[in-house]
Amino acid sequence: MNKATVRFALLALLLPILLQANHILRNDLLKLQVTDLIEGMGDELEDKTGVHAYVIATNEHFPERFNLVKYSKQYEANVSKPYVVLIFAPFATVTKKSGKRGRMGIIPSSPEIKKLYDYDSVRDAGVDVIAMKDSNKMEDKINIGVLQSYSELADNIAQTKGIKLTKTIPNEVQPVVRVLKAVVYIGTIIIFWMFIFRPLLGRKRNGKEQ
Repeated sequence: MNKATVRFALLALLLPILLQANHILRNDLLKLQVTDLIEGMGDELEDKTGVHAYVIATNEHFPERFNLVKYSKQYEANVSKPYVVLIFAPFATVTKKSGKRGRMGIIPSSPEIKKLYDYDSVRDAGVDVIAMKDSNKMEDKINIGVLQSYSELADNIAQTKGIKLTKTIPNEVQPVVRVLKAVVYIGTIIIFWMFIFRPLLGRKRNGKEQ
């Protein structure tokens, strides 16, 4: 085997490492199409705002009250300040008693960076997707949830700085969820009216008539 062949073989082995994701610190869950979209959004956010947004998508089964901030410290050598790290751990235990799983962490590099985004809107963008009752596979909902949360995070940071991003994804989930909630609430009101309030009113009227 000549030197040129050896160099080519080494390059082939190193290429995946050289081309590793810039904004994804760990990926146990995401499909290639999703990672590509995240990289595009992360690059644009970085270029226009100077803020680095990273993702940790892990299938680790963290115990109850696991410290996500401390966990994120192991990746400090691979991040650049200022940054925000979005941690998505769908198999982490919330509480043993409830049996619920799934945690999301948003770790900023400083209090100043924390002011650039709304924690609740970033969290809800992903959680609402996963919580919706539909026929989609959980794997797909996790991918969409991470993508939506990352997009919401990038948009939050850019908007705070008065900048418009072109590669983020409009969050169409929130209006749908609000409509579904409204339908549920309206349905509950109708049920209460038909089976509780209307019979009570009828009894009162009949009592007066007698």
